[in-house]
Amino acid sequence: MLATRSSILPCALTTQPPVLAASTYDVRLWYMQNGLQLNPDKSEALFVGTSQQLKQARPVVPSLTIAGVDLLVSEQMKMLGVVLDHRLTFEKHATAVVKSCNYQTQAIRHIRHLLTPELHVAQTLACSLILSRIDYCNALLHGAPTSTINKL
Repeated sequence: MLATRSSILPCALTTQPPVLAASTYDVRLWYMQNGLQLNPDKSEALFVGTSQQLKQARPVVPSLTIAGVDLLVSEQMKMLGVVLDHRLTFEKHATAVVKSCNYQTQAIRHIRHLLTPELHVAQTLACSLILSRIDYCNALLHGAPTSTINKL
């Protein structure tokens, strides 16, 4: 499977290169029909598959041309706030969520002395800032390894 920041294309890279070429042509056509153009500075490609599939694909396709733009193939990409990795383990996404939650906790700690204790403002802030990050796209984590879930 191939993912770019704007689309996800199922394809078998090692056995059917014409399928990949046809898919990229379709993406280019869609962009043209909708008056869009890929920004090569903000676009990247990601191959998703099993370890065996990825080992076979990397020597075959080191970079990719989509809609006339050469894209680098990366190990991970961030799409709509979710970090996708090439195996879809969501390990790096969980790490990013934990990092963001820790940052918010530290920010609340710095201003806590300014907040009114009777109104439970600090608790409300913590719930809204931290739980929203944990809850965002958590359905994607269904079936993720237990070690990834335990980080959260």
